[in-house]
Amino acid sequence: MLPSTKFVEPVERSLDSTFKFGCHKDISCFNKCCRNVDILLTPYDILRIKKRLGISSDELLKKYTEVHIDETSLHPFAVLKMMNEEEGKCPFSTPEGCNIYEDRPANCRYYPVGKGLMIKEGEKGPVPAEYYFFIKEPSCLGYEENKEWTIETWRIDQGLDLYDEMNKEWSEIQLRRDNPGQPKLDPNKQPLIYMASYDQDRFRKFVFESKVLDIFDIDHEEIEKMKTDEIALMKFGFKYLKYILMLEETLKVKEEYTKVAQPGDKVEGDA
Repeated sequence: MLPSTKFVEPVERSLDSTFKFGCHKDISCFNKCCRNVDILLTPYDILRIKKRLGISSDELLKKYTEVHIDETSLHPFAVLKMMNEEEGKCPFSTPEGCNIYEDRPANCRYYPVGKGLMIKEGEKGPVPAEYYFFIKEPSCLGYEENKEWTIETWRIDQGLDLYDEMNKEWSEIQLRRDNPGQPKLDPNKQPLIYMASYDQDRFRKFVFESKVLDIFDIDHEEIEKMKTDEIALMKFGFKYLKYILMLEETLKVKEEYTKVAQPGDKVEGDA
């Protein structure tokens, strides 16, 4: 269910790499790339789409997504659910194009470019490094258009600066989880990981109605901001993910709880 590499051109590209591409209603393949496709969603994608549709994150996830459990890490991901078994069409695709176009997912914005993240050696040790590649499906005629781009100008045109900024920390969490030597995720933690990543409305209730604020020493200003600011809540979710995945000590347990916790325990709050 994760994006296929079948039509990926196996050449690493940079922001300066050039290509010709165009997509418009008059092209005969219009909307074909929106069928039978596995679109991995990010937390920021969910935030944008639920706001666009005026529904809760829980309703969005139940109606428009499926859960994929990665075979290697056992990490849960939300994947856009294709509608209509025969056509396998994206639920937001219409004859006129995408009806959530201004809030479409990052992977849709990047197409026909793909973006990856890998670990490279830097001056001070291993660091995350971005790379790009082209996706060339036989059914896509966009490469026959004359408009020339660099990957950088394509990113700007598709409004990806904000998406990349919002997705950066979450993507790095996935990269670190995929590193050799990382233990598989405890299946009992999958619902918690999924909620902190995608179900923002339920995660807000979890933060404010469970013992999270009693257990962790969180700045008062951050707490107040999370009550109304969904971006602040999403970023706290990333902190929480790093903590319960044992990637970083991003949260500090209050002293009264450290006295009763056993060495090596992870205090998570009540789901």
